[in-house]
Amino acid sequence: MRIAVTGASGFVGGAVATAAEERGWDVVRYGRRHLPGLSVWDLGAGGLSAPPEVDAVVHAGAHVGDWGPPQLFHRVNVQGTEAVAATFPRARLVHISSSSVYPWWQPCVDRPEEAVAGRYLNAYSSSKALAEGAAARHRNSLILRPHGVYGPGDRTLLPRLISNVSRGRLLSVGGPDVRHQLTSIGNLVQAALAACTSDVTGPVNVADHRPVALGGVLREVLDTAGRSDVELGFIPARAAMTLAASLEAVAGVTRKPPWLTRYAVSQLGFERTYSTRRLREGLGVAPVPSSFAGAGEWIRDLG
Repeated sequence: MRIAVTGASGFVGGAVATAAEERGWDVVRYGRRHLPGLSVWDLGAGGLSAPPEVDAVVHAGAHVGDWGPPQLFHRVNVQGTEAVAATFPRARLVHISSSSVYPWWQPCVDRPEEAVAGRYLNAYSSSKALAEGAAARHRNSLILRPHGVYGPGDRTLLPRLISNVSRGRLLSVGGPDVRHQLTSIGNLVQAALAACTSDVTGPVNVADHRPVALGGVLREVLDTAGRSDVELGFIPARAAMTLAASLEAVAGVTRKPPWLTRYAVSQLGFERTYSTRRLREGLGVAPVPSSFAGAGEWIRDLG
């Protein structure tokens, strides 16, 4: 099996490429930086003129964030996906998308693979929805929709939450009992590799075995990181959404990213649980439960 992986210098792409090599697959790694073992590809600049022959391509390259210039998100995420699809027209295309394409204004409760929402709080979600459209036009594509990917190498979810500790207190949004079905990097990698050899098409939710309570996750990660002394506090979702809107308005003037966005509130403050029936029955992946063992070590390693 020979595959190409975009975003191979990043969290998800790097994990997929390494796991594929451990299976004995031949992997062509692409990234935006000059690094050993990596071929440079600026996805937003267009397709490759002389691409290698591969059986599948896992498209994990993306610009991720809840704030930033819409043009940048569109260039990398939308035009980049168009470029990948055009570069590998005969290969199996496995596109890594996001659960943020679902409606932000309502809880997700065991949500199946429904159509994208159509209106969004930020350029990231909008670009991921448009990128799904580009991937879906490929003749042989599958779209993976994970929620809250975490694990060794994660620089976005848990490290960012933990970095908000101030004066012995961690303030989050929603409430301690809000349920989330997060996605361990191991479960996402298994789904991506299974998708390379599957004939299933369309979107597939990817998440851990069962939902977890946000307060329990934060408490466990803090304890594992040696911060049992930190207290947890929560801003109710509606109040947090109002606060975030005000902060975004100020950021629009100052051009400095707000410390809280409506997107972050929507993703943390409301239930986000998903049906994994297609993951199990279509791809044959049995997701393992959420686990944060060793989280303290890999969070400290990032610092």
